[in-house]
Amino acid sequence: MWLFSRDPVRDFPFELGLPDADPEADPLPDPAAPAPLWRLLRGRRKADGAPVSVFAHSLGPGGDPAATALARAGLKRLRSLRHPNILGYLDSLETEQCLYLVTEAVTPLRRHLRLHPPSGDSGEQEVAWGLQRLLTALAFLGVSGLVHHSLGLDSIFVDPGGEWKLGGLERVAAATEGTPTRPPGDPSRPQDPPELSDPSRGKGDPWAGDMWRLGCLIWEVFNGPLPRPGALRSFGKIPPGLIPPFSELVAADPGARPGPGPLLERLQRPGAFLACALVRTGLFLEHFQVQDPSERRTFLQELPPLLESLPGPFRRHKLLPRLLEALELGSADASALPPLLQVAKVLDPPEYQERIVPVLVRLFSSPERGLRLRLLQLLEEYIEFLPEATVDSQIFPHVAHGFLDSNPAIREQTVKSMVLLAPKLGEGRRGGELPRLLLKVQGGDALGPLRCNATLCLGRLTRRRVLAPALARATRDPFPPARAAAVAAFAATHGCYSPPEVAGRVLPPLCALTVDPHPGVRQQAFRAIRSFLEQLEAAAEAGGAQEGDASSTAPTAGGGTGGLGAAVSWAVTGVTSLTARLMGGEGGTAPHHPPPTQGPPQTPAESPTAPPKEPPPEENPPEEPPLEDADGWDDDWGSLEDMELPQSPPTSSPEEVETPPQPPGPTPTEPPPSAPPPAGGGDEGGWGVGGEWGTEDAWEALPSQH
Repeated sequence: MWLFSRDPVRDFPFELGLPDADPEADPLPDPAAPAPLWRLLRGRRKADGAPVSVFAHSLGPGGDPAATALARAGLKRLRSLRHPNILGYLDSLETEQCLYLVTEAVTPLRRHLRLHPPSGDSGEQEVAWGLQRLLTALAFLGVSGLVHHSLGLDSIFVDPGGEWKLGGLERVAAATEGTPTRPPGDPSRPQDPPELSDPSRGKGDPWAGDMWRLGCLIWEVFNGPLPRPGALRSFGKIPPGLIPPFSELVAADPGARPGPGPLLERLQRPGAFLACALVRTGLFLEHFQVQDPSERRTFLQELPPLLESLPGPFRRHKLLPRLLEALELGSADASALPPLLQVAKVLDPPEYQERIVPVLVRLFSSPERGLRLRLLQLLEEYIEFLPEATVDSQIFPHVAHGFLDSNPAIREQTVKSMVLLAPKLGEGRRGGELPRLLLKVQGGDALGPLRCNATLCLGRLTRRRVLAPALARATRDPFPPARAAAVAAFAATHGCYSPPEVAGRVLPPLCALTVDPHPGVRQQAFRAIRSFLEQLEAAAEAGGAQEGDASSTAPTAGGGTGGLGAAVSWAVTGVTSLTARLMGGEGGTAPHHPPPTQGPPQTPAESPTAPPKEPPPEENPPEEPPLEDADGWDDDWGSLEDMELPQSPPTSSPEEVETPPQPPGPTPTEPPPSAPPPAGGGDEGGWGVGGEWGTEDAWEALPSQH
């Protein structure tokens, strides 16, 4: 028959590892303490490699039959009791030599306290969270009519998230059975309640003995092993908020000790020991799915400032899974993304790509506009973890819909995100589809800031063959910052143009900007022209250059470190505030005047033949003189935020136009300077006046349909 015997351990779905040895040597065991009932082993699930804990009890010859009976009773009780705060049972196996009990991965509380002793406010919060879990488990036993009878450091375990789990259920019995007597030969322990050795004190409630042991446990958590019962008279390092309940727990009269349920309720009142940020956060996460949506949003918005005060294991093993689950199930909105990404920073890149990236990819396909907008706004925090193949095939197709979205906030963030997404795109999308989408925004969007951003992105990301025409078109944009962005892009990509291209495609649109109505645009244009002329002079002195020379000796578009890099950075961070300034000064649009033909605009005091001069300082700030520079390429081209913005002229003088002076007063087609801009009028109407698109209220209120 031995031919048909099978090894039960080999077919067991869990792999039994080595003993779970403590990295530090255990202190010498108490000689009066009995031999441990279980040996703790490391293990893992064969299906997925998840870590587990394996408790092993020897059944070999010479074993103690009473201890074996206790071990079997504890296994049976653990299998039947299922509660989140009781050690989680997974499986068990009995062979001729050993009894195996498999549970969730845990560490004994005694070892955990030795490796991580509680100290400071964070340590007290961890103990408060553990006591809340322990009292909840004891209250559950009380409601079920059970008593633990052996509560202590060796019957409590800590999971990877820092939660305390109640174990050691070998002596659990019904409350109606009364307090068990000490077995013969079993030595007394300091943690034993006094009524166990002196029946004259009375019995009290069935859970009175567990409450005494809970008081001893609190003392040992903060002060170390309890040497004798008399040491309980000294509070030691017990926090002040725990001293009153501790004194009640170790009362000599069993009837004066509080029950687990009332004690838990009292300690969770405002200002009590368990009313701390960690306990409140943990309890809210437990009931997150059933909370009101407004309460969930408020909790998530208040969570980021609290993250630094929460223990690292709690954030990684408790908070992060709940946030991922809430986003996948749709019970959390975009307000869950900031805390999620902040907590996920502690993950290793492989774990990040395994746990976080799949969720982010699914969120990009969500029909919720606020969620997609928040993903784009926070792109810089997780772009480094996104694989290039994932961005090209799964993320960009969803992001590309934002170029033509009816909501301007989505279009704006979509354009800005290309600076980060483009380097991870394949050659086909980066060289074909992306430039076409940016050209659509640059040439057809009704909002100037978006055209400005598209111009900056084109200057950095576009190929040579479409770069010069695209930037030349931007120089004719009615929005002044868009024209200035075109000049900055021309300057930053100067190495992409051969001398014939500079003379035929670059200089003509730049020369047209030398008479631009905006003084800042004129100043940038003159500086760019001088630098391009120096480039042509150098090429001429070198004997001329062939058509394709620039591509072999100069960096590609946007590859330099100056100029456009700063401009693009400005576009990503400051275009909304700049738009608000322009809207306040211009009514939301730059006046689209015909190009001047006789120099700078004239003031009403000048005659048509008088030499032109600049407007007085009180009407327009004077232009800054151009900086002296040897070659002009590595200079700071300035920020569009710092440029002089067109201002409305005073009401006592006519506006600067290319027509003869008109008497003051409004015209049929143009409102007076002091009047507000007409609703819906102008090229940039309605952008950035009522608030910035990047605020919480803006993206939360966005409709969800495309």
